[in-house]
Amino acid sequence: MLEDETRLGLGTYTLTDADGVETIKAAIEHGYRHIDTARLYGNEEEVGEAIAAADVDRDDLFVATKVAHFEEPEKTPQYVERAVDESFEKLGLDRIDLLYHHWPRGQDDIETVLPVLADRVDDGRVDNLGVSNYTVDDLELADDLIDHPIDALQVEMHPLLQQDGIREHLAGTETDLVAYSPLAQGEVFDVDVISDIAEKHGVSEPVVSLAWLLSKDRVTAIPRTSSVDHLRDNFSALGVDLDAEDIERIDAIERTHRCEDPDWMTW
Repeated sequence: MLEDETRLGLGTYTLTDADGVETIKAAIEHGYRHIDTARLYGNEEEVGEAIAAADVDRDDLFVATKVAHFEEPEKTPQYVERAVDESFEKLGLDRIDLLYHHWPRGQDDIETVLPVLADRVDDGRVDNLGVSNYTVDDLELADDLIDHPIDALQVEMHPLLQQDGIREHLAGTETDLVAYSPLAQGEVFDVDVISDIAEKHGVSEPVVSLAWLLSKDRVTAIPRTSSVDHLRDNFSALGVDLDAEDIERIDAIERTHRCEDPDWMTW
């Protein structure tokens, strides 16, 4: 589903108001083609404004959004349908490339929300169906629940949370893994192995972490930043080729750090 030019995207959480529009627009004009937002972020309008303002054709972009987060108050099919309609309206788009179910609270959420999203794909206005923070059990439920394949699974992944179990489960499928918090919210700066490899290649620790993610089959990364300098630095990861020894050293990191870990979640 995700091609080379969209395997490094932009996460837009907290990118709001005029500054957010300018950051997203700068990212698009620098070369980012995969833009990730969500109803919960409250910035779909800013994303749409940046897309309209950037000097890049809409068809060259891959736009993803998410609905029905566990914090949203209502989980009925009618509510989900309205939420999707509002996302289209706020983004100002007539097509969404990837629509996610955004972090279910439990099986009931999945059974209610996912069929509605699958219907939207079948209707033709949504190209791909995604799920966010689903466990292996959730993925198996989804497989039983709908006929449409899951095109993308978005989960936290970085060198300190390598998601071996999820990646093993997805191996051989057509599901892409989209890694949020790919820099472990800054923790990668404090890992000696990553710093050593960064010095070896003359790049930053974030670039090493992103290049490691991109070395994995069917893995996409969506780092978030409000700094144009960091946008450029992150994007340079597309041009960094880690050697086998680098990858093996990062693969062997035993430290585990999960940035997003609500008490009720059963990973």
